[in-house]
Amino acid sequence: MEQLQFQVPSRAQSQRRDAVLVGVVGSGNCEVLLEATTADAMCVATIHTAAHGFADIWRRVIEDFAIRRNAGGLRVEINDVGATPAVVTLRLYQAIEAWESGDA
Repeated sequence: MEQLQFQVPSRAQSQRRDAVLVGVVGSGNCEVLLEATTADAMCVATIHTAAHGFADIWRRVIEDFAIRRNAGGLRVEINDVGATPAVVTLRLYQAIEAWESGDA
C-alpha cells in the first residue's frame, strides 16, 4: 500500500458534525471518511492506495474537490483499492453531501 498526504487551501466548510463514512473497500472502489479539523483554511487528505505511482492524479482530484466543495476544515481519509478518478470523485461528493445534509 502507498500512503499519500496532501494539504490543500480551501474555503472553510460551514458544517460541523460527527464523522461521515461512505463507500466500500473493494476491488475498483474506495471508502471515504470525512472528519472536522481545526485548520479551517485547509483540506487535509490522506490516501491509502493499492495503486502505486498516481500521486499527481490523486493531488489533482483532491484539489478539485477542495476548491469546488469548500472543504477547508475537513480531514479526508481515503482507503482505495484501484478506484478510477471518476469513482473517487463520486465518493468524495457523496461524502460531502452526507456531511452537509446531516445524513449518514
